[in-house]
Amino acid sequence: MSMATRSSSYDAIVVGSGPNGLAAAITIARTGRSVLVLEAKETIGGGCRSDAITLPGFTHDICSAIHPLALASAFFRSLPLERYGVEWIHPTIPLAHPLDNGIAAILDRSIETTGKSLGRDSTNYKRLMQPLVENWQIIIDTIQGPLRPDMMLHPFKMAQFGLLASRSSSGLARSHFKGSAARAIFAGMSAHAMLPLESSPSAAAGLVLGMLAHAVGWPFPRGGSQKIIDALSAYLIDLGGEIVTGVEVKSLDALPPAQVILCDVTPRQLLRIADSRLSGSYKRQLQHYRYGPGIFKLDIALDGPIPWTAEACRHAGTVHVGGTLSEIAAAERAVWKGEHPERPFVLLAQQSLFDDARAPEGKHTVWAYCHVPSGSQFDMTERIEAQIERFAPGFRDRILGSHTANAVEIEQYNPNYVGGDINGGIQDFLQLFTRPTLQFTPYATPDKSLYICSSSTPPGGGVHGMCGYFAARTALQYLGTLSGARMAHSNPATRKG
Repeated sequence: MSMATRSSSYDAIVVGSGPNGLAAAITIARTGRSVLVLEAKETIGGGCRSDAITLPGFTHDICSAIHPLALASAFFRSLPLERYGVEWIHPTIPLAHPLDNGIAAILDRSIETTGKSLGRDSTNYKRLMQPLVENWQIIIDTIQGPLRPDMMLHPFKMAQFGLLASRSSSGLARSHFKGSAARAIFAGMSAHAMLPLESSPSAAAGLVLGMLAHAVGWPFPRGGSQKIIDALSAYLIDLGGEIVTGVEVKSLDALPPAQVILCDVTPRQLLRIADSRLSGSYKRQLQHYRYGPGIFKLDIALDGPIPWTAEACRHAGTVHVGGTLSEIAAAERAVWKGEHPERPFVLLAQQSLFDDARAPEGKHTVWAYCHVPSGSQFDMTERIEAQIERFAPGFRDRILGSHTANAVEIEQYNPNYVGGDINGGIQDFLQLFTRPTLQFTPYATPDKSLYICSSSTPPGGGVHGMCGYFAARTALQYLGTLSGARMAHSNPATRKG
């Protein structure tokens, strides 16, 4: 997509067309203001793109693939995505987690069905998750954003969640569950945080993802994650916004005139393109921003479905491949030590089981990745395949083609993924709500016309648009101040003398 701009001056320019950049642009365009989005690549989307990267006819999601956060997001809930072509597919089972005994724990839309797969932990699981599911919208709307006064509107309910979420995932799993199945499936969900499972608040990811599976599901869009971006861009254009691709912004000083600029970039890129606009103290804070581990991505074209031993895995949209809690914890701990685990924890999606637009008839796609040390160039293909083969003998015999990307190549594809970190920075207590710097309004910079709206701001990684939404809300306050000042200046009744 490439379009000529219609004007030389804008109310807002957004640098970057990922979900957060487009969310920021839409939020401002909804107020009737002029918005221009600039994207360095020839296609828009950031980490929400799809392409035929293995063989012709096989559509793979480049990064994000499964979207519970999109369905749960307050911003996305306000959009007419279905009108713009997004068709959500809910797999029969959101998540399966195979174990070496030939069975799998499952995360079903139903708490009761999930509990049955966990054996003696059925009651324990229901006791943990039921209160969260009953209050899911309060919880998600509270945590998907910066620290703010309205977070205290439901203090008791949020305190219940906060006490659990602030724990380590291994500690919570061992204290709440007795069996290996429940501990393993919670460990797998928690590992999405890309934190050691012994550290706090790694339990938060497991609780949120489990809660959302029951509340909204773990769906994906028919045809690929790119469909979400296509819908956002179409909606923005209908609002009067403009998008120009193939424009790499090397300095904000070279941009057309604009009242505000919002950057869907991480601190490292902001330092490079906005150096002249930032104070020394703010730049020093950005320089100390911490990025986490990277990922190794493996996309595979298959001659048939994965031959999982556990029947439940053959009906799941997502499969967590890593074995027990102890095994997953060991793999994640190794990554944080700068090591490449022999048995990595593998996050795998098999969308083509439910979406015939992903592969030729009878063929299938595999989307998989594991965590690796930041900046790794190690090829994890053999180790990922071995983990899948462990729970699906004969898997390798069905491979028709594959595409790999190590952590360095992940960053080359998307500079926001520094060292291969797809979360935009570590999400521990020090960088959870105070990313990228410690200030009440994390989206603002010392330049009142410049804002950061990437996943390096609250609430962090994921396709939800809330970083862009809150950054745009902050920028709109400044735009409102400017409009008020101009009106006061032009109104004779407000002049002195």
